[in-house]
Amino acid sequence: MGCCDTPGLMPVSTAIDILLDQTTPLTQTENVSLIDAQNRITAEDIRSPINVPPFANSAMDGYALRCADLEKSRTLVLAGKSFAGIPFEGDWPEGSCIRIMTGAEVPVGADAVIMQEQTEVDGDQIIFTASATAQQNIRPIGDDVKQGAVVIPKGTLLTPREVPMLATLGIANVTVIRKPKVAFFSTGDELRQVGEPLGKGEIYDSNRYTIRAMLEKMHCEAIDLGVVPDCPEKLRQTFLSAADDADVIVTSGGVSVGEADYTKDILDQEGEVGFWKIAIKPGKPFAFGTVKDALFCGLPGNPVSVLVTLHVLVQPLLAKLAGHTQWQQSIALKAKAETRFKKAPGRTDYQRAIYRMNEQGELVVASTGNQGSGAFSSLSLANCFAILEQDRGHIEVGDSVMVEPFSAVLN
Repeated sequence: MGCCDTPGLMPVSTAIDILLDQTTPLTQTENVSLIDAQNRITAEDIRSPINVPPFANSAMDGYALRCADLEKSRTLVLAGKSFAGIPFEGDWPEGSCIRIMTGAEVPVGADAVIMQEQTEVDGDQIIFTASATAQQNIRPIGDDVKQGAVVIPKGTLLTPREVPMLATLGIANVTVIRKPKVAFFSTGDELRQVGEPLGKGEIYDSNRYTIRAMLEKMHCEAIDLGVVPDCPEKLRQTFLSAADDADVIVTSGGVSVGEADYTKDILDQEGEVGFWKIAIKPGKPFAFGTVKDALFCGLPGNPVSVLVTLHVLVQPLLAKLAGHTQWQQSIALKAKAETRFKKAPGRTDYQRAIYRMNEQGELVVASTGNQGSGAFSSLSLANCFAILEQDRGHIEVGDSVMVEPFSAVLN
């Protein structure tokens, strides 16, 4: 048994349940213009102020007519035209038809549209080669959306699918839930900023770049507090200041059991520790608690562990906090292993992998190589996680594996 395979660790599903149970959705709202509504969460049900379409219109380029006239004669006189935005107005006599374009308003009295491919034109005489049925090729008022209907429920993330819907309804402003504020920082005397020269025993701080990128993809207001050295008093002041400014505090590093890992002591004094250590790999030393009114998520220091725990554990918390009632993790798919996956029972393992469809139409998955928690290169090559269950051991070639394709947050 390895040093990280301690028995009795909290299962991932239990940890997520606790995270969600301790998270209360935000209630503060703001009104934004439709142009700024992309990636915001609706604070209320949005009802349609109009019918869509607001008038009966043609689904085809062709001719609007009365079915009764066509039953008497297959040849009708052209009496006028109806174009999108320029409807036919006035009376049209029996035995006649109206030239009409797709989307144009159907003249009053017309009960069918015959497509132009089923006609022959002889001057102002239109010869119909097909019969018609009532309401053929006519989109009735409210065919798509009825006035007063809920078109977008409360708690919906507005995407390129929903925003055009609101534009169709003429809605210029939307009430949305304010973005969660997330303060984040890295800890460690060994960390240096990108662009600075490295000294002996020093490394670059990549974790804040991971955290910022993912928080922005999760549509949060990211507050970067930089790198905080391994000094208890500086850490304490940073935690207290962050708790005043943010809804959630996210840290990387300082949650292990080393002599310079002070986070747990500070939380015991200034806040509350919910749980510490989870049966997940990579990312076992994940901490959750509170500081004042802010939630705290302490991520491990290793780069891949930061990304995995943000994705698996913090993301659902932030989705609930943001009021996103329809959020769900990426759907896992069953694939056949093309390579061997090494694993010891004891923790749910999120291994970096590449999935694809083979020539036989089967979904297959292969490891990207080094699965160490500090090996970010294997993550940059991956397009999915191979999720290896907590009690499972090694996976051999040909075995079934559940894969989770990377969501928009990781792409």
